Amino acid sequence: MAEYMLCDEKDLVYLPEELTYADGAQVACGFGTVYEAIEKVGVSGNDAVLVVGLGPVGLAALMLAKAMGANKLIGIESQSARIELAKKLGLVDHVFTPAEDNVAQIKALTGGNGVERAFDCSASDAGRATAIRATRKWGKIALVGEGGTVHFNPSEDMLHDQKTVYGSWVTSIWKMEDLVERLVRWGIHPEELITHRFPLEKADEAYALMASGACGKVAVCFDEELPS
Repeated sequence: MAEYMLCDEKDLVYLPEELTYADGAQVACGFGTVYEAIEKVGVSGNDAVLVVGLGPVGLAALMLAKAMGANKLIGIESQSARIELAKKLGLVDHVFTPAEDNVAQIKALTGGNGVERAFDCSASDAGRATAIRATRKWGKIALVGEGGTVHFNPSEDMLHDQKTVYGSWVTSIWKMEDLVERLVRWGIHPEELITHRFPLEKADEAYALMASGACGKVAVCFDEELPS
């Protein structure tokens, strides 16, 4: 977090003038991570998309899926602040809180079939199982959330419906270069996910708030980037 850092040129990603530093700071982790997952499973106007866990990574998944034309966006989240942010930004058509009937709720929205694409960003056992079970025949699921476990029935939940589960972890420099170009083209600003900004001397408060989950993205900023 030093004010100036030396980096090898090969590790730098050009930040277009249309994007702010707060936009760019989210490319390496949140947006880059889900962009990699979306590239693996593919998202288009043919797809209903489910995102489980609407933290910064899940919200980024919704933003990108919407830009790629997904025709129905469904979220699952327990934190009211994150649900409200997703609604405020127009990122979800339907959002549910975690419950045993989530799969039935999602199938009811999709003609009984389930979604074509699902992303788990919750890292929870139940959330991952829901993502798998709420996906339709021949659908694709990306597991993005880090850590945790998952329990499901391979035959009933995957094999018989020919589903594919992908693991996806972070991304590469060249994919980030690809992403920043598309953020400009799509008019997407990751900065919109920031709900709180803190100066460096209050970084401990920033981390505590982020850990609570009662927020969108939290930024630790220099003076000129703080709200006046």
